[in-house]
Amino acid sequence: MDPKTSSESLVIMTELVLPNDTNTFGNLMGGRLMYWMDIAAALASGKHCNSPVVTVSVDNLSFEAPIKLGNVVHIEARVCRAFQTSMEVHLKVWGEDLTQQYRYKSNQAFYTFVSLDPNGKPRSAPPIIPETEEEKVLYEGALHRRQVRLILSGKMKPEEAPELKALFFK
Repeated sequence: MDPKTSSESLVIMTELVLPNDTNTFGNLMGGRLMYWMDIAAALASGKHCNSPVVTVSVDNLSFEAPIKLGNVVHIEARVCRAFQTSMEVHLKVWGEDLTQQYRYKSNQAFYTFVSLDPNGKPRSAPPIIPETEEEKVLYEGALHRRQVRLILSGKMKPEEAPELKALFFK
C-alpha cells in the first residue's frame, strides 16, 4: 500500500449558521458543530483510504470562541497519522463574520476513524508521510494521543505504553 501525504486527505467544509443551528444565546450549538466536524473528518479519512469509514472516537474537542447566528463556519480536516486500520484526523474550525470581515479560530479536535472492507471489517489504511513542520508535530504526537485513548478505553494497560509511562508511574 503506497503512503500518502496528509494534504491529499484535506477537506474544507463550509456551513452557514442558521436559526435552527443555534441555542437561546444565538450561538452555534456544540452538538451541531460536532455533527459537521464528524462529516468533515469522515470525508477526509474516506478520501485517504478510498473506503468506507466509521467514527471510533472524538477527543480533545476544545472550544475557544462561540460562532454566532449568521456567521460562516469553516472546518478543515486532514488525516495526520494512520496506524494499522485506524486514522487520526485533526480538525480546525474557524468562524467568520462576513459583515465585519473578521475570521476567528473557534476550536480544534482529533477524531479517530477505522477503514472498512466490503464486509464491514477493519482493513489497512495507507501510511502518512508528513511534509510540513505542523504535520510532523501532529504525526509524532498521534502515537501518544492514541495510547492515551487506548488506556482510557481499557484496551491498553499504562505499563504497555512506554512513551507514556512517566505520566502514570514514578
